[in-house]
Amino acid sequence: MAVPLPNDQAPDEQLLPRIAAGDTHAFTLLFRRRQAAVYRFALHMAGAASVAEDVTQDVFIEVMRFAARYEPGRSNVISWLYGIARNCARRRLERDRQLEPLADHDEGEDGIALAVHPDPLADLTREESIARLREAVLSLPFRYREAVVLCDLQELSYAEAADALGCAVGTVRSRLHRGRALLGAKLAADRTWKTPAKFPGARSIA
Repeated sequence: MAVPLPNDQAPDEQLLPRIAAGDTHAFTLLFRRRQAAVYRFALHMAGAASVAEDVTQDVFIEVMRFAARYEPGRSNVISWLYGIARNCARRRLERDRQLEPLADHDEGEDGIALAVHPDPLADLTREESIARLREAVLSLPFRYREAVVLCDLQELSYAEAADALGCAVGTVRSRLHRGRALLGAKLAADRTWKTPAKFPGARSIA
């Protein structure tokens, strides 16, 4: 008896075992459902549409190859996909020699301690946000960049980001705190913005 095709409303967790078994329909459903989110993440991490497209393609190639490795209950599928995407993005950036060294200290390049900015994204107006935010995020060292992108732009919870990054929730909080401080310092260096306004939303800048 032929196995029925998965329903379009089937949760992601039910699609991955089907993909592992070679079900192309299940793969197509997952791709259509999650491709845009993976692309946004890659674009925020790499800053170039061509690189983001390549990373997205690499992610779903790995999904086809390694779907059987997904462990239901350990993490949700979107966190698992982001984990694959951050590894693909890191490899691509390293290959292109664009990956900045990972800083381990908590001071700026001039030796002055950075001020804490709980939500530097809220200091951007809608008109300024896209170019300024992308430039500032791309200037962050990779470990802080991925924390800011996952939590502030992709709107994952700390637990989901921790799953994606393969680290503890406390590590995510620490990197996000540091990333926000660096981001705030970089944005504060340019005093030309107008009255602070609520950040319009991460998904509007893709």
